[in-house]
Amino acid sequence: MLLYLIVIAAAPLIISAAAAAIDTRFVRRDFEGGAPVIYTGDGSIEAGWPSMDQWISSFDVMFILNAPAMRISCEQWAVAVNSEDEIENLRTAITEVADDITLDPRMILAVVMQESRGCVRVPTSFGAVSNPGLMQSHAGQGTCNSDGVVQVPCPFEMIEEMILDGSAGSSLADTFGLKFALQEAGGPAEASSYYKAARIYNSGSIAFSGLLENGLGATDSYASDIANRLTGALIN
Repeated sequence: MLLYLIVIAAAPLIISAAAAAIDTRFVRRDFEGGAPVIYTGDGSIEAGWPSMDQWISSFDVMFILNAPAMRISCEQWAVAVNSEDEIENLRTAITEVADDITLDPRMILAVVMQESRGCVRVPTSFGAVSNPGLMQSHAGQGTCNSDGVVQVPCPFEMIEEMILDGSAGSSLADTFGLKFALQEAGGPAEASSYYKAARIYNSGSIAFSGLLENGLGATDSYASDIANRLTGALIN
């Protein structure tokens, strides 16, 4: 419990004691050195993947747990670290976009941490198209690091655009957003749909075998990583 309180004290956000108590088990698992679980198969509970009631129960708690990583995440790209205002703007952007498009904010945050560890100045990656911003969106428009031009501070409007591009899809590629991937995977009712959506978001489709560990040339562990993040694991 002491380790959990230290994490909360380091963050500027405030949550209720009751909310914190619900999720202590996740923080303790990480700080006691428990490794993330390697999930394989089709994403179903029967295949050993976590059910929704095993997810971290609150977006606010999940955000606070990941905030320490956000504070140092930009160092790996040698750009200015996130300010507290930028971190708070990221929290606001996720909640607002999630409300607007009816998508679980925990899923958005899991993808943000997977793709950029929350660095608002993350560089654009390139494949068949450009993948900019916090969610490395498909042909997105939002970025605070474009062709070496780095914005400090990163404005709220741009942070929100990055989240919108990845969650709803960009104006150039609306069928590549996380919301569309979830619909393709069966909708929001089942936990397995979120893991399948993660696979689709990362690699464009699910292998014919249905095995989510087959990245089709993308990141094989992507869906498993998202499942771990949703259940409270803090993955580097």
